[in-house]
Amino acid sequence: MSRLPRPALLRIAVLSLALGIATSAVAGQQEDDRARQAVRVLTDIQQIPESGIPDKLLDEARGIVVVPDALKVGLVVGGRRGHGLLSVKNPDGTWSNPSFVKLTGGSIGFQAGVQSADIVLVFRSDRGLDNIVNGKVTLGADAGVAAGPVGRNAGTATDGQLKAEIWSWSRARGLFAGIALDGAVLSIDDEANESVYGRDTTPRMIFEGRANGQPSTAVVDFRDRLEEASNIARTARSNASADANARASAPRPAASSATVHSSGGVSAAPGTGSATTAPLHAPQQAQQPSAFETVESPVQAEPLP
Repeated sequence: MSRLPRPALLRIAVLSLALGIATSAVAGQQEDDRARQAVRVLTDIQQIPESGIPDKLLDEARGIVVVPDALKVGLVVGGRRGHGLLSVKNPDGTWSNPSFVKLTGGSIGFQAGVQSADIVLVFRSDRGLDNIVNGKVTLGADAGVAAGPVGRNAGTATDGQLKAEIWSWSRARGLFAGIALDGAVLSIDDEANESVYGRDTTPRMIFEGRANGQPSTAVVDFRDRLEEASNIARTARSNASADANARASAPRPAASSATVHSSGGVSAAPGTGSATTAPLHAPQQAQQPSAFETVESPVQAEPLP
């Protein structure tokens, strides 16, 4: 086998390096676009309070995944695929820089067509987050998932088992609605993370602020928008709680302390210092004779002569 001349090898090496740089630049741009679309989804959530994610879940969430424009393709056998971002809540209540994730899954049934939808997952516990940080999590198997309630004031006790660790929403068109994602697999997108944060970057390094590289402004905007959404939810919950306490502590109208006697009089309660009042119905005064009535006076007998 003939060996390539050294100049040819040099040209190949230079070309390979150029392609690698170009690929990295494209990948970085793709991740920035993905982050911008995730910010759009979070903004839309706040603009539809009548059919958005409840404030309680946004405030108490341990982690949030946003997958914008996830594709669902089906012709009897269907599949779902999307790329998104995951942030976790720090011990001080702030949100971490996001890690990039992938959502994949399949389904069998009567289905046909292509659909693009925004998907939001809210983690209520750390167990599901630990699974995904360590590799991947299968929704419904490794962690319980339930279709999330909608409306800012909606309660969270709508899943039958009350054991769901993850709540899920989807919006194809219009408002968000709960969606069942059993069987979907959520995994870390290591390639995207290395494109944004540098080589050999792990999700734990990102969440703990130990990544080698600094994320772009578009990626940081996702974390900041998530902070804003959570603060709005926390403030709304605080105001609602204050209003409820104010209504509960409001003085009630005092009941009347007067006592009605059988005779018709009314007397004040003991200790009030009020004198007994006149009867409710005063006795009627004697009627004066009318000028047209004949008044008979008593006849006095006189002695006979």
